[in-house]
Amino acid sequence: MALSDVFLTPLGFAALAAAIPIIILYLIRPDPRTIQFPTFRFLTEDRREDQSNPVFERLKRSVLLLLQLLAILLFATALATPYAPVSESSTVEETVLVVDASASMTVQSGGETRFARAVDEAETAVTGTTSVVVAGANPTVELRGGPPDEARSVLSGLSPTAAAGDLRSAISTASSIAGEESRIVVVSDFADDGAWQDAVRVARARGLSVELRQFAAGGEGNVGVVDRSFSGNEVTVAVKNYGNASVTRTASLGGQEKSLSLGPGDVRSLTFEIPASGGTVRLSPGDDFPTDDVSYVAAPSDAVVDVLVVTNDENRYLTTALSVIDSVELTVTNPPTPVSGDYDVVVYSNVNAERLLSSHLEAGREAVQNGGGVVVQAQDPMPTRYGDLLLVSPNGTATNPTLAQPAETELTRNVDFPPPELYVRGELRDGRPVVRTADGTPLIATAQRGEGRILYYGYIEDSSSFKYNYQYPVFWKRAVYDLAGRPPLSELNVETGTRLSFGNETAITTPDGAVTASSIRLDDAGFYEAGGTRYSASLLSEPESAVVAPDIEAAGNGSVATREEERTVPDPLTEWVALAVVGGLVLEVAYLRRRGDL
Repeated sequence: MALSDVFLTPLGFAALAAAIPIIILYLIRPDPRTIQFPTFRFLTEDRREDQSNPVFERLKRSVLLLLQLLAILLFATALATPYAPVSESSTVEETVLVVDASASMTVQSGGETRFARAVDEAETAVTGTTSVVVAGANPTVELRGGPPDEARSVLSGLSPTAAAGDLRSAISTASSIAGEESRIVVVSDFADDGAWQDAVRVARARGLSVELRQFAAGGEGNVGVVDRSFSGNEVTVAVKNYGNASVTRTASLGGQEKSLSLGPGDVRSLTFEIPASGGTVRLSPGDDFPTDDVSYVAAPSDAVVDVLVVTNDENRYLTTALSVIDSVELTVTNPPTPVSGDYDVVVYSNVNAERLLSSHLEAGREAVQNGGGVVVQAQDPMPTRYGDLLLVSPNGTATNPTLAQPAETELTRNVDFPPPELYVRGELRDGRPVVRTADGTPLIATAQRGEGRILYYGYIEDSSSFKYNYQYPVFWKRAVYDLAGRPPLSELNVETGTRLSFGNETAITTPDGAVTASSIRLDDAGFYEAGGTRYSASLLSEPESAVVAPDIEAAGNGSVATREEERTVPDPLTEWVALAVVGGLVLEVAYLRRRGDL
C-alpha cells in the first residue's frame, strides 16, 4: 500500500530525522562509575538487593530514550496527516450544461423534436450558478456563470442547427470553464462516431462529475441525401437508406422526378439538370429527419459562360482548355471577320494587328462594362491597338527570366508557373501583378474595371512550356469563372456549418432574415444571397444522417436547483495523533519526576 493511500502529506515523516541526534547522544553518554561504600554494601547484602536483574536495570535506564523516540514518531505522524476515507454529502451549486444543437437533434417523434426534449431537461438541471455550452459545428459558450433565471432564458432562446455537430469539442470546452466543485450535464442524442467519450473520460479524470442524458427517440428507417457533385449544368445527388427495410423514394428538382429503390444500407445516385437560378432536390415521402430529405442548389440565372476568342493563329492548347470547362460556350473568330452579340469573356490571342477591327475591340469593352472580362495574351510583336485593355506598356522582349514568388490568390493557388523562354518586357500601368519576373516585369496581371475585370497573360505560347502542364487547364478554368463573375457551382453550394467571408460589411439575406456582416456561418439549410450572388447550404454528412444512436448509461437525473452528491473524501486524524503526542510528553515528565530528575 502506498503512503499516499493513508497519509495526506507523507513528506511529514521527514521529521523522524530528529531521532538521529538523540540516539547518537544516548550512545556516546559515559557509563556510570561504581563507588564502593562498605557500610551501604553491608546493608544491601543483608537485604539481598544485589540479586536484582541487570537486564531490567538497563531497560529502566532506556525508558526515557524510548519515550523520546515515541514522541518524535507521533509528531512526524501528525505532520504526515493520516486520514480515513469516509462518505460525504456535498451540495453541487455550479453546473455547466452542454446542449447538443446538431442537425440530428431535429429528429421528430411524438410530435416533438429531440432538441425540444433536451432543452426541457437542461432547464431542470439549472443550479445556483450555471454555464451553457452549445454543441454545433463549432462549440460556443452562450452563458458563463449566470444565475438560474438568466440560464433558463438562454436555454429557451436556443434553436437547433442544420449542421453536423462537434460534441467532443463542446464537452472539452465545458471542462475548461468548469470549477473544481462543478458538474457537467450533457443533453444529446449521442448519435455520432463516439469521439465524445474521450472528452468525458478526460473530464472525469479531473474529478469533475459528468452526467449524460440521452434523447434519441425516432429516426428509425431514415433515408437522406448524403452527398452532391456538379458537372457542367448538372447536379448528382447520393441518397442513402439507413433503415433495415427496403424503401422507395421519389426525388424531384425543378419539375424533374426520378424514382429509386434502396435496400438496407444502399446508396444510389441520381443526376438532374439544374434549372436557371437553381432549385431544391426533395425526397418524398419524408421521414422523421426532414433536414436531409432536401438539398438546396444555387445557380446563376444564366449558367452558360459565353467566351469569344479573337485570333488569327489559333492556339489549340488554349481553345481546348477553354472548351472543356463546365458551362462554357466557346466561339472562335478570325479577324477581319466581324463579330456580333454579347459575350461574357473575350480573349485576344495571336492577333494580326492589321486585321483587327474596331468591332473586335468594342466586344471586349462591352464585356467589361457588362460585368464580364477580357484577356490579352502576349505576343511578339505586341499590338498597340488594345489601348486601355492592355495592362502593360510593352518595351521589347527578353529571355529566360527568373520568376518571383507568385501572389497568393485563388488564381495561382497550387499552380506552378514555369519561367518562359521569351517574354514581353514592360511596366504595369494598371492593376496588380499576380506573377512577375525578378526584374519586376508582370507576367500575369489583373485589374478591376467597374463591375468587370481584365487579365494580362504574358506567356508567349510558342516560347512557353506551361501549355504542357496539367495545371494549365486548371488555371484557365479559374480565370474564366473569375472574369465572368461566376463562381463554380461547387463554390456556390456548400455544406451547412461552412463560413462565408466577404471583404467588408455586406448585406446578407439568410433563411432566417437579413443581416449585415463581413462573414457568416451557414448553420441553417437553405439559400443565402450576398452581393448579388446566391449561395446554398445543405446537410451533406453521412455520420450526421445516421441518427439512430446506441443506448448509453445516463449518470444521474437530478431535477432540482441543487443536488446532493455522495462522494468519498479523506477525514484527517491529526487531532488524535496530536493527543497521542501530548500523552507521550506527559508520560516522559512523569517518568522523570519518579526518577527524581524533576
